[in-house]
Amino acid sequence: MGSGNDSILDMYLYETNTLLEQLDGILLAAEQADTFSEDSVNEIFRIMHTIKGSSAMMEFSSLMTVAHRIEDLFFLVREKGMDVVPEQTRPDLFDMLFQAVDFFRGEIEKVENDEPLSQSIDHIVNKINSLIDKIQGNPTSEEPAEAESAPASETAAPAVGAVNQDYLFGIHVFFDEGSGMENLRAFMLINSVKDYCADFITHPTNVETDPSTSDIIADQGFLVWFRTSEERDNAIHAMNGAGSVREYQPVDAAKTSPAPEAPPAASETKPASPAPAKESPKADAAPAPAAKPAAAPAAGQQHAKESLISVNLSKLDQLMAVVSEIVITESMVTSSPDLKGLRLDNFTKSARDLRKLTDDLQDVSMSLRMVPVSGTFQKMNRIVRDMSKKLGKKAKLTLIGEDTEVDKTIVDSIGDPIMHIVRNSMDHGLEENEADRIAAGKDPVGEVILSARHTGSEVIIEIKDDGQGVDTQAVLNKAIRQGLAAPDHDYSQKEILNFLMMPGFSTNTEVTEYSGRGVGMDVVKKNVADVGGTVSISSEWGKGMTTTLKIPLTMAIMDGMEVSVGESMFTIPINSIHSSLKVSAKDVIHDPAQGEMVKIRDNFYPIIRAKELFCMEQGCDNIEDGILMWVEAGEHSYCLFVDELIGEHQIVVKPLPNYVNGFGVKNFGITGCSILGDGSISIILDVINVYTAAHNIF
Repeated sequence: MGSGNDSILDMYLYETNTLLEQLDGILLAAEQADTFSEDSVNEIFRIMHTIKGSSAMMEFSSLMTVAHRIEDLFFLVREKGMDVVPEQTRPDLFDMLFQAVDFFRGEIEKVENDEPLSQSIDHIVNKINSLIDKIQGNPTSEEPAEAESAPASETAAPAVGAVNQDYLFGIHVFFDEGSGMENLRAFMLINSVKDYCADFITHPTNVETDPSTSDIIADQGFLVWFRTSEERDNAIHAMNGAGSVREYQPVDAAKTSPAPEAPPAASETKPASPAPAKESPKADAAPAPAAKPAAAPAAGQQHAKESLISVNLSKLDQLMAVVSEIVITESMVTSSPDLKGLRLDNFTKSARDLRKLTDDLQDVSMSLRMVPVSGTFQKMNRIVRDMSKKLGKKAKLTLIGEDTEVDKTIVDSIGDPIMHIVRNSMDHGLEENEADRIAAGKDPVGEVILSARHTGSEVIIEIKDDGQGVDTQAVLNKAIRQGLAAPDHDYSQKEILNFLMMPGFSTNTEVTEYSGRGVGMDVVKKNVADVGGTVSISSEWGKGMTTTLKIPLTMAIMDGMEVSVGESMFTIPINSIHSSLKVSAKDVIHDPAQGEMVKIRDNFYPIIRAKELFCMEQGCDNIEDGILMWVEAGEHSYCLFVDELIGEHQIVVKPLPNYVNGFGVKNFGITGCSILGDGSISIILDVINVYTAAHNIF
């Protein structure tokens, strides 16, 4: 039972989080337009209706109540049009909705962490209620007034008397005793009936918007009236599938109330469509008040969803692990020492075919894990919007390359770093007031540009602002005060900017809600480094600042170049290698400060000897016996001296055990290992940390 409940909860969390992301996007677009389009109103109504229903099923009453009240609000907006919301009330409406999204997110987080949900929701419910009051107190036509007068006539109507002479064939429905929320159960029943017949009326009518109808339904039952007995017979199918229905019986109003006096009022025919009759094939043939023609888009969306499937990430991890083992085993089979010296044409051909299939399998399993960065990027719209309001700065966010795809685990890991950098741009980067920007010849509205692009095996994400940039002198002075920099040393601009990523370094003079807490770019650097990426900062005073994240597409499988030092094997990531070259002793220059250097294409690059760096006994000492691997590490380029170049392989990255990591091997450029075809282990090198380790040692 427990696992079933867990899977229902997982589906609830997934669905609700997805809906909240959709809602955020709709709200941001609507706030910019200062109005909701008809589609947006319908979409928000649908989202709230879904959250309300699923939260009620999960018994999360706080979420259900807030969603229900917002649904009530948007029912009014949908019936009467956006004009019903006065201009001066719209900012309050947007703020309330953003607050509601934050409330939902907070509650969902509590559910995920197994914490108790909020009991006090009065503050947000009161806000929604006051907005509903403002809207209801602002009728734009005579029609709403008529609709509001409906409940009185409904309550007074006889329990089983027809309320309209055209609708004489009814079904009298009773819900389970004590089921609660009878009005919502009646509304869900109305939606089910629409699948079978679009033209009907109900008593009571406004079950969705008036919770007080629950008592009437509990006492007297719920009545659905049809024009013909055939339509009524069809609709009985809906009763069989409806939840909480205790009993139902057909009722013939012609026998109990042959001559109703009242002509049909507008409010009586309207309740057939508290929500658009999306699925009903007969919707178009029904009278206008009974159904709204919103069927086409919904049907299209339904079809698109059928081709998608949600898969738990742990299953994809398992798939990746199995594929990785297949790649290793295939390599072991084809490189088996038992086959050395044998001429096996058929085996070689089959091995080639197998290699092609394992490559395809690997590509497919990798592509399953690839997701666009758009989800992470879109969330930054909300950060910029909230900070613009709180800090009083006008700013806009421009997104470029949202469709760029990265491994799911990497997308999850870079969300927080990107958010922190965007906050930095808003808080530190953009000027405090418009006058300063105008004086500098800039647009009064600041701009933060978030872009992503592929370069082969890595993705480059840039966060750029057109603010005031970094005051390098102030950063240097702060670094000297904190003992991070030597007062008499001449630092380059890049070195000064790197101080921003030192632990505990903050340029903010006062702690604000968004920054200056000492948890800064060092955390960004660490989070990005954890997924094998690098962070670099560039800035021009008065022009702005750019932070660049370089991140591998995936961390599970990579192309690497195998090299040897003595009997040990090392793997260098292909995307870090410029080229390999042989040099003679006379090409090596001995620089007193930099050590050994070599000239390549009019530039000088330091030589790092892997044998010396890793304190190995075996390996070449003479430069002419080995080979130089010219590699690039961030802003540094250097040549790594190794014994021999073995060849290129696709390798499966295996993390090092925690016991080994405890010795700080990552600081020496060792990031992981891989199992080769003959069963031996190859150490994977991180060329950036190899450089920093070498320059601390030499």
